Amino acid sequence: MSDATTVAGSSVAGSSVAGSSVAGSSVAGSGAAGSGWASSGATAPAAAISTRALAKRFGDVVALDGLDLDVPAGSIFGLLGPNGAGKTTTLRLLLGLAHPTAGSATVAGVPVAGAGAGDGRVHARIGYLDQSPRYYGWMRGRELLELAGRLHGLSGPVLRARVDEVLDLVGIADAARRRIGGYSGGMRQRLGIGAAIVGRPAVLFLDEPVSSLDPEGRRDVLAIVERLRGTATVVLSTHVLTDVERVCDRVAILHRGKLVVESPLDDLVARYAPPTFRIEVAGSGEGGDDVRRAADAARLTEILRMSAGVTDARADGPVVTVRVPDPETAGMRLLGILASAGVLIDSLARVRPTLEDVFLDLVGTPLPPEPPARGAAGAAGPGPAWSTGVDPGKRS
Repeated sequence: MSDATTVAGSSVAGSSVAGSSVAGSSVAGSGAAGSGWASSGATAPAAAISTRALAKRFGDVVALDGLDLDVPAGSIFGLLGPNGAGKTTTLRLLLGLAHPTAGSATVAGVPVAGAGAGDGRVHARIGYLDQSPRYYGWMRGRELLELAGRLHGLSGPVLRARVDEVLDLVGIADAARRRIGGYSGGMRQRLGIGAAIVGRPAVLFLDEPVSSLDPEGRRDVLAIVERLRGTATVVLSTHVLTDVERVCDRVAILHRGKLVVESPLDDLVARYAPPTFRIEVAGSGEGGDDVRRAADAARLTEILRMSAGVTDARADGPVVTVRVPDPETAGMRLLGILASAGVLIDSLARVRPTLEDVFLDLVGTPLPPEPPARGAAGAAGPGPAWSTGVDPGKRS
């Protein structure tokens, strides 16, 4: 993500606080102290985000190719795709950090690309957490949230009350007066989410928010995302499919700059993941058993591939995964095939398809493995250099 974000008509350039502005949130001088999440107080549109033929080229490289997308208000929306799919480009366009080559987009009812875009109004209605947030190590957690709140136009008792509310929501109230340099990776991500929501955004963008966190940190951050359900529209860009399955209502899959599919998560799995059975070949308890089981599984796989009513079969050691078009009749048919093949099995069971099954079927490219979990070291570096392009008091 870019190191420059428009803040109340100003350019915060070179910022390393959560990658762009304070904790990566795009903040503006809105008086967002009232009730409800939308800063403007207006009724949220049916689609919190809408794009039409949105495209971005870098020379001969097509980063995004005619994206048509509608994100329902109040949803937790997963944006998936392998490296180079166009996820980051899409986020940059929706955040107003890049200009499209063609097409249009609105976020929270405000044009961000195409006709009427570029006036900065959207920044009062969105929050953003960068993939790798960095902070002033000497600053305390409460001080960061107060700074973010002031950039949103909050002050006095309203600011203190809102900061207290956010600290409780993200679960770091007990650490609010500690220096950020001593925070764990999970605490920094929670702090970043807090800074991104302090202005009550209508739409919250989270770019790989659990990447590199340990299991406990991932659990805590995802729990916060779940608590935001229905209070703000959350766009979660990630490659961790299990996390998407846990928290997202809807999913869009991008590949090579194009939208492959967009659907409610349950419908997507039901529609695109074929019924699947898992067969485990039995062992004899004798020497070389693993080799024999793998050989039996490979032989069984070849038999299944040539059998009617089987769309695919794959062996992984002693386990054979079988895909069928009709799960209602497949069980008895598979038992007959097993009996004819003379292969002893430990188990035959239908398994629930996963989002990964759908992803591989539609895209055919495995997502990269998760990077190692990060600790506190290196989390907080020297603070950013703040640079304003216009009068910081100007309101867009």
